[in-house]
Amino acid sequence: MSNSLNRRRFLIGGGLGAGALALGGAYALKPRMDINHLLQSTDSLTMQSQRLILRLRPLAKEFSDADISPIFRVNGTEAPDSREYISLHQNNFADWRLKVDGLVHRPLEFSLADLKAMPSRTQITRHDCVEGWSAIGKWTGVPLGQLLQAAGVKTEGRFVVFHCADELEKTFDGSGRYYESIDLIDAFHPQTILAYAMNDADLTVGHGAPIRLRVERQLGYKQAKYVMRIEVVDSFKNLWGGKGGFWEDRGYQWYAGI
Repeated sequence: MSNSLNRRRFLIGGGLGAGALALGGAYALKPRMDINHLLQSTDSLTMQSQRLILRLRPLAKEFSDADISPIFRVNGTEAPDSREYISLHQNNFADWRLKVDGLVHRPLEFSLADLKAMPSRTQITRHDCVEGWSAIGKWTGVPLGQLLQAAGVKTEGRFVVFHCADELEKTFDGSGRYYESIDLIDAFHPQTILAYAMNDADLTVGHGAPIRLRVERQLGYKQAKYVMRIEVVDSFKNLWGGKGGFWEDRGYQWYAGI
């Protein structure tokens, strides 16, 4: 974890340096400012800039079949080791159900067959990992916005939280379980999908079976694998470290826009 974290901070720091120059040394005038505050300020600036660009909902660049990478690395968890997940996998996920609840009018559950029967989207996009590698893959899945529309998001809902099956750290309080979150702007973007297929085949366990999140305008750690439950919330205050994600609770930035 520390290597990845250092890498992430190095990348942000590189961007910060360029950003500080572009801003005419505005940050350089405050040399004693806490570095974390600087990083958060830069992240906020990135998010605000992207929000301005995204107001017309442009798509992330998509590629052709000829561009698909011959090797797409498996990152993070290679296979969740809980008895529940192993049992679901052994049964080819026939008993798996995706729960959608929280601040919604109609809590729902979907089987994998339900999701595959819904209108889908296929997109060939580039995955950028915080560790410094990239790969292009072809993803097919159901747009997240369809599920949220079916459930009916309440007016106080602000964020969508993805609760996953993999546990990266053994903890008593559950804080070691992977989770991620995005806001409703990204949740309803047409390229934000729950992918159940990769490169025209069912998603493998290594890449997040039975479904994973694809939110194409953000770095790889936002693409949560092994999604088991989707919860709409108004804040992160009741979620473990309160930062909105497993890595965010350990120092990563919540908004990981590319």
